[in-house]
Amino acid sequence: MRFFRAVLRVLQPVSPALAAWLAERLFFTAPRRTLTPAARDFLATGQRFTLSVAGRRVVAWYWGDVRTAPIVYLSHGWASRGSRLAAFAAPLLSSGYAVVTYDVPGNGASARGMTSMPDYARTLLAVAAHAGEGRAPHAVIAHSMGCSGTALALSWGLEVERLAFLAPAADPPSWLGPFVRALDLRADVVDLMRARSERRLGVRWDDLHVCDIARRLERRPPLLIVHDRHDETVAWSDGSAIAAAWPNSRLISTERLGHRGVTQDANVVRHVIDFVTADSLTRTSRRDSESQRLEHELFYREERVLSRPFLSA
Repeated sequence: MRFFRAVLRVLQPVSPALAAWLAERLFFTAPRRTLTPAARDFLATGQRFTLSVAGRRVVAWYWGDVRTAPIVYLSHGWASRGSRLAAFAAPLLSSGYAVVTYDVPGNGASARGMTSMPDYARTLLAVAAHAGEGRAPHAVIAHSMGCSGTALALSWGLEVERLAFLAPAADPPSWLGPFVRALDLRADVVDLMRARSERRLGVRWDDLHVCDIARRLERRPPLLIVHDRHDETVAWSDGSAIAAAWPNSRLISTERLGHRGVTQDANVVRHVIDFVTADSLTRTSRRDSESQRLEHELFYREERVLSRPFLSA
């Protein structure tokens, strides 16, 4: 960062537009994470597929029968990979769900280059349309920036039954402040950078505040938020703010798990799985009850008629 600060100190007075071009690329480029052996082993158990989103290659994986089973999508955070949420796959599969995860462009195995909250939203929409073949996702389990992108996708028409947000970022545009201070950017350069990115993304920064998005939604699916009080990356207050703006939500606060620990802790996984599967279990129970009622009526018609003494001719 010191190198780019020095470069921009020279570049800003000479060419604000060029300085804005460089600043945009620095701000929207996520560091690449090396795939760990455990993550590589996990992804190797899935079926890999690729698709194009806004002209960029996206790599994704699925487990289970995506054609018939309800699908749960796992959405990773900034500078991460789809394998970040691997701990949720096995319990979902054992509960009868299919699982899909993916690397957002600018992350993991997908296309290199810049990435952003709108990219996270577009990728989720495209992967869900591709894997689900028109069926709405049952649930999305998301982490950090993945939560922000999921909220934006909802405002763009994504339909989902349940949401689980782990360490959600409520206000990604606010990350610009520390970035500006670190590089000592001039106000005119920041304005040019913001205008450039809005034209490129087709979205205004003012429309990317998750709490505002939540208030604008016509339909808010049930939402479980898990956020650690000692999160070193995204403040606990972000999760609390989203919970306050989302009427049909519940906030679980953890202690000393940190930003990434909430994606792996066994108790968190259990709470999320119980929440995500609750509706389906209820519907299955109702279907079973309905089937039993129909069977009883078909095969015990005499008992059914005799048991209705209040009927009159």
